[in-house]
Amino acid sequence: MPTLVSEAFQAHSAEALSLKPVFSASGIKGKRVTALSPKQNALTDFIQTLIAENPDIDSPFGVLDLGVVMGLMDKWATKLPTVQPFYAVKCNPNLSLIGALAARGASFDCASKAEIEAILSLGVSPDRIIYANPCKSASHIRYAATVGVNVTTYDSKDEVEKIRKCHPTCELLLRIKPQQDSGARSSLGLKYGALPEEVPELLSMAHAAGLKVTGVSFHIGSGGGDVQAYHGAISAAKSVFDAASRLGMPRMRVLDIGGGFTSGPMFDAAAMKINAAIQGSFGNEEELVVIAEPGRYFAETAFTLASKVIGKRVRGELREYWIDDGIYGTLNNIVFDYATVTCMPLACTSKPEDPSCRDLKTYSSTVFGPTCDSLDTVLTDYQLPELQLNDFLVFPNMGAYTTSSSTNFNGFSSSVKSTFLAYSQPYHAGTEHVLVESKTEDGRFSNVFCS
Repeated sequence: MPTLVSEAFQAHSAEALSLKPVFSASGIKGKRVTALSPKQNALTDFIQTLIAENPDIDSPFGVLDLGVVMGLMDKWATKLPTVQPFYAVKCNPNLSLIGALAARGASFDCASKAEIEAILSLGVSPDRIIYANPCKSASHIRYAATVGVNVTTYDSKDEVEKIRKCHPTCELLLRIKPQQDSGARSSLGLKYGALPEEVPELLSMAHAAGLKVTGVSFHIGSGGGDVQAYHGAISAAKSVFDAASRLGMPRMRVLDIGGGFTSGPMFDAAAMKINAAIQGSFGNEEELVVIAEPGRYFAETAFTLASKVIGKRVRGELREYWIDDGIYGTLNNIVFDYATVTCMPLACTSKPEDPSCRDLKTYSSTVFGPTCDSLDTVLTDYQLPELQLNDFLVFPNMGAYTTSSSTNFNGFSSSVKSTFLAYSQPYHAGTEHVLVESKTEDGRFSNVFCS
């Protein structure tokens, strides 16, 4: 049985790790990481500095706040200390984000050969990867076998046969469909998950094929929803454990509770429900390993987008702006992830003395993306001050299902090209961190934290 729960996560759950492994992690080492002061507008000031340092910047850019990521990892370990997070790479494959999570003990949920390759390229052990795609190409299954990724999910008879032929030593988690609709942004039950009446045959077929079914997985849906759904799903998973035992199969020991977590107050409610449900259904399972597949929980709030105003039109009191990103680029989350985006002005070109435009008159504004499709509309009837060409709009919470889903439609490569790294403080209350200078690969010096 693969390890699944990393030693680094176990150590992290007991005691916060030093920051040094994070800054030396693959995907971060050698890059400039700027320390942000604790003051309220530190991130905005940093973005303004980036624009001043790069006056000819001609594409949208992002900022990844590693301090936010570390805080979220701490919160996870506090609220769900017995649940190993397997970050869902599809949410945002940024290598700096992945490197930071790996350094702090996270494992990874991959859905394709390319995602597995990306994680392995950072030096992550294959036993910290779950191939969490219930329907896979045979060639991708063979690749997983060659690199030692030995845990995957399934929910159909045909998948059992593919795995038997291509990766017979792979261990399986049976993906089940939660019976309760959680009301999440995206319901994955439409596509994946075995129905209760299908479970016995899927277990028997895998067992007859000589494959090890070591656990159960489910997903209540992406983007929040009713946390009560965890209770029913965990109870249903316990029923599958019991069904496997009745069929004479080895006792299962892995429970995969999927993803869909958000980082706001709903996470606290979800954690309480999950802990109670696991105790209620699996209280006597001493060797139970519980894992989850959070994506947006770690990615969404850690990234900020800055996009330049490239066009303007005035029609009476209405202001219309064109920016260099849109729904075919980073802001595709408006369409595909049902996101409600907000932005703030950064008039660093037209009002350098007051780029935040405090107390200035605002106008009903429309913000368009750069393509020639009228569907490429980011905001309508949005209150903004008077902006000019080469000013910027700054969009928070832009890390989940954004760059990972962007296109080059209309010849516009409009998604984020550069992501700058920052680290907000304070990190841990009661823990001192020293600001030091570290030399990057290009010979520049960067402010970073060391414990």
